[in-house]
Amino acid sequence: MNAAAASGYRPPRWLRNPHLQSVLAGSPPRRRRGLAALGQAGAQTRPVIVDGGDGVRLLGLHTARPGAEPRGMALLLHGWEGSAESAYVCLAAAGFLARGWDVFRLNFRDHGGSHHLNPDIFHSARIDEVVHAASDVARRMPRPRLVVAGHSLGGNFALRLALRAPAAGLQVDAVAAVCPVLDPARTMEAMERGLPLYLRHFEQSWRRSLVRKRELFPERVGFDDRVLRLRMRALTEWLVLRHTDFGSLDAYFDRYSIAGDRLAGLAVPASILTSADDPVIPVDDFARLSLPHHASLEIARWGGHCGFLEGPRLEGYAERWVVDRLAGAD
Repeated sequence: MNAAAASGYRPPRWLRNPHLQSVLAGSPPRRRRGLAALGQAGAQTRPVIVDGGDGVRLLGLHTARPGAEPRGMALLLHGWEGSAESAYVCLAAAGFLARGWDVFRLNFRDHGGSHHLNPDIFHSARIDEVVHAASDVARRMPRPRLVVAGHSLGGNFALRLALRAPAAGLQVDAVAAVCPVLDPARTMEAMERGLPLYLRHFEQSWRRSLVRKRELFPERVGFDDRVLRLRMRALTEWLVLRHTDFGSLDAYFDRYSIAGDRLAGLAVPASILTSADDPVIPVDDFARLSLPHHASLEIARWGGHCGFLEGPRLEGYAERWVVDRLAGAD
């Protein structure tokens, strides 16, 4: 792999706990800050349904400044059980708008209140529909440049999108990922061994999502409440065995893994930021990455999972880093 660069991120001492960083990253005050930053950008936002191929419809939010000629389009991807209005997405969007870029914040299937658009359940191997949706955005809203960024699972999707872009005829100029999921099996193990709050958070969020899906499509995704009481590993295996063709949990995890040498063929300039103290994504996985020469990896000593907060106002190093890496050349 390329040698990892030391990070310039240095939080105050009181913000160096990885769990504090991780929890505050998606907290209501930070989400309000993100939405306020977007509101102050002097831009207009409109919902757009984009084509995911094979009848799939995905909901996105296109934000632009009226009367301004955009320098490019930034496609932003949220993490699992996040949305296009997650704090980190909104803060990054505000940064791109300040640099004269349009922003398209894409919701994955069954995220951001979009459960009604498709009968089948979201899972992390649904990369083809995201690539197709990105192509639809590029076709309908052509801009001088297209860049892609994502956090956590969104970072995984962003890197896989960049891998598949050339074959799809999609011109992606650069990609950035913050704390991307590399090896899903290892991430599951890290959550099972770590503080229960992370596993509990994702289990509760996913259960709410599944209940909403059952209400909308009872014949397609019917299940009883015993399924909802399953823990994360068993619930994921239930999804894989009943709603995918992978046949096993290991095969499913392998399908969306980007660990080892799977990013070696990236043709798109890529930047990756992670932290050594991430409680969800094991930092050791990054030491085994094989990256092309035009990809860079930055590992911060602190930051938790997608945190990288800098002070009491919850300013984010990571969102500024994303904008600098992708729009800094303008």
